[in-house]
Amino acid sequence: MERCQQIERSIIKKYRKTLWNPFIGALKDYRMIQSGDRIAVCISGGKDSMLLAKCLQELQRHGSEVPFALEYIVMDPGYQPENRRRIEENVRLLELPAHFYESPIFSVVDRQTGGSPCYLCARMRRGYLYKYAAGLGCNKIALGHHFDDVIETTLMSMLYGAEMRTMMPKLHSTNFPGMELIRPLYLVREKDIIAWGRYNGLEFIRCACSVTDSSREESGSKRAEIKALLAELRKVNTQIDHNIFRSAENVNLETIIGYHKGDKKVTFLDEY
Repeated sequence: MERCQQIERSIIKKYRKTLWNPFIGALKDYRMIQSGDRIAVCISGGKDSMLLAKCLQELQRHGSEVPFALEYIVMDPGYQPENRRRIEENVRLLELPAHFYESPIFSVVDRQTGGSPCYLCARMRRGYLYKYAAGLGCNKIALGHHFDDVIETTLMSMLYGAEMRTMMPKLHSTNFPGMELIRPLYLVREKDIIAWGRYNGLEFIRCACSVTDSSREESGSKRAEIKALLAELRKVNTQIDHNIFRSAENVNLETIIGYHKGDKKVTFLDEY
């Protein structure tokens, strides 16, 4: 109890400027929570989702201007026993009343041939999460993506996907009508989440995938390449992350060759 309270206080006090304020800022800026929402907080076992769960729990207890409900859910896609135990231990330590349930995702992905196993896994995870959250009466699911995920996704889309797109702070589900995805840590930096975990002596699981070699994935993935590129760019321009983030909300259509919204395509030649 006492240690959990210390961890909670660290979010509000010691890391108020770097964690709590950006968390509250994102909720307000992007209007993520409305009165009467029932939100499924998706806990993967990593540092991001654990912090997300504690931030939302603290907001519900002490700081929310509107009433909302929370359901904490942990989907086990086929974790190794030691990873499952670590998640269970952290959930108890952080006093999160989580629902655990199993899914066959790792075994299904392991049988697939061709394509990216990570992409398939992510798609399946999202589907299972939506379905389980709907069964709990939730109208929103909250994921732990943070600021670094946003700028990395933006840059990856440009360099590897040949398109300008970003990770949105909230989305309507296309397959589950009435369900919405929100990302409350949208403005929180990863380094500050790491600092919070270390300060409190917390140990979380990282990539717990049983299908791929996680060490190879971390060192050889496109996202790892983007992380390395950003680290080099920061040596030249300390504002590089901020500039990439702002570029996605400061698009000048008069200097864009073309864009599309849904099936509608527009080119500058249409009005040239």
